[in-house]
Parts: sequence; C-alpha cells; structure tokens
Amino acid sequence: MDPMIIMWLGFILAAYSVVGNDVIQTLGTFLASNENKPWYVLWLFAASIMTATLVYGWYQYDGDVSYQRLLGDGGFADPKYVDPREIPGFGWAYVLPPLVLMVITRFGIPVSTSFLILTFFNPKNLENMVIKSMTGYLVAFGTAIVLYIFITKSLEKKFVASPLKEENKTWWTVAQWSSTGFLWTQWLAQDFANIYVYLPRKVDGMTLTISMAILLAMLAYIFYSKGGAIQKIVKAKTNTEDIRSATFIDLSYGIVLYFFKELNNIPMSTTWVFLGLLAGREIALRYNLEKRVPKETLKDLGMDLAKVFFGLAISIALVFLIRFLTI
Repeated sequence: MDPMIIMWLGFILAAYSVVGNDVIQTLGTFLASNENKPWYVLWLFAASIMTATLVYGWYQYDGDVSYQRLLGDGGFADPKYVDPREIPGFGWAYVLPPLVLMVITRFGIPVSTSFLILTFFNPKNLENMVIKSMTGYLVAFGTAIVLYIFITKSLEKKFVASPLKEENKTWWTVAQWSSTGFLWTQWLAQDFANIYVYLPRKVDGMTLTISMAILLAMLAYIFYSKGGAIQKIVKAKTNTEDIRSATFIDLSYGIVLYFFKELNNIPMSTTWVFLGLLAGREIALRYNLEKRVPKETLKDLGMDLAKVFFGLAISIALVFLIRFLTI
C-alpha cells in the first residue's frame, strides 16, 4: 500500500477515534449543560477555538502543530523520523491502533488514545507517559477533593438545592463558555499529537488546511450525535448538567492540564486526568451533601477506574501484539 495513502488513512482514523473518544472528556460537561442550544451553535464555538489553536501552534512552532509533543526535548516520537513515511516498516499495520480504538470506544470504555496510538510509534517512552498520566490522575483527584470540600462547599450545595435564576443565566453562560474555551485550548495542545503523529512533524499550509477540514467535520458529527457512549460517564456524575457546576469542572480541569503542559513535552493521557477530576469531585460532593460517601458511589468510581486500567492493559497488549505480528 502506498505510504501516502497509509499516512492519510491513519490520520483520518486517528482523528475520528480521538475526537469520538477524547473530546467528550473535555466538552462533555459543556454539552450536558447546554443541551437546550442547537448543536451547530455549540460546534461553531468549539470549531473556532480548535482552528485558532491549530493555526497558532503551526505558526508558533514552525509547522509543528503538536506543540512539540512529537519533536524536540521530551518529544515522544523519534526526532530523526520527521516524516512517518521514513519509519522502517511503515505500512498497513499502522492503521490498526485507531481502528481498535474505534471498536473499544463503542463499548463506552475510556481508553487512552495516547497509549494506544503514540506507543505504537515509539514503545520506548511508554514508561514515562504512564508515570506522567498516573501523576495527572492523582493531582486531578487531589485538586478536586480540595476544591469541592473546602472552596466550593456552600456553592455546590446551593447549585444542587436551587435552580439557576433567570437573571443570572447570562453571567453563568459567559463564565462557563469562557472556562470551556480555556480547557479546550489546553486539551488540544496535549492531544493534537495523537492525531498528527501520522503526518510529517512540520506540515505545510495545504496539509494544514486539509487536516483542519477533516477535524472540523468530525467534530461536527460528535456535536450532532450529542457525544456518544463516553458522554454517559459524564452524565452519571452529580449535577454535571448544571451550567454553574460545569464551569468549575472545566476551569479546574483546564488548570491541571495547563500545569502538565508546561511541566514537560512528554505526552500524557488526558483521559486519566479527566476521570481523576470527576472521581475527586464526586467523593467531595457526596461527603458534603450526605456526610458520607455511599458504597454505590465508590463502586461507580471504582468501575470508571477499572475501565481506565483495562483500557491501558488492552492498549499495551494490542500495541505489542500488532507490532510483533506485522512489523
């Protein structure tokens, strides 16, 4: 198969897999708390930010839209292979990881695209990425515990007990959309690497335009379908459909991602950060509201965490199995 075809087919499949699986971790609360608005309005908001973030990264890093996650100090991919077609054995096997991810996502399992796709390109840096991702989960979990037990205790009780007043809706809408925009930029800077690993490290203007059109089309589909299976994890958590609660979730998630983005260039699993934040928030809220954490809540959070570890195990096993059988 022509390496050019493999390169673009891999990009399209990775884009669909990443958008379908990971985007909901970032925009899930945004979708849940704005279900009364037309999907295309929400898409235009997210699409404009995606376009700006992509173009900025391309300009700022001289064509490297991965924000140096794939090239440079701490970059995941081997710097000597600036074009994936130069990788020895680059063939049809490289399109299998996103295909597997598409299948797993259909079952609502929050698999990390970073582990499944990026590990296939460079297994040597798996350990560093796992360590950073686990650290991200713990930091997000601890941040949520502190935030929701001590800082927003009275606010969240109020949010749960009383609906948002009509005169305050405009202010909270601006606050929530602003926090979502900040979070969305931080997530994109992390996860562009999972998609653009299939294209040359420095893309030209035409490649940028074509790839951006593909991403925006897939993003439109996700908004039209209201999130898909992964969205169920978001909706199962306490009061995530309240625009006020969603504002604090998005802001805290964005701050944690910003911290790790600035820490180093090693890619990480934003899936783990997202679930760590939701888990800490759920425990804190239940404790504040009921002075205890119900067993059902712990069981639910345990299942989410089990899915993460299951996804990690499946990702690693599949990556090495496919590489062993085909490369």
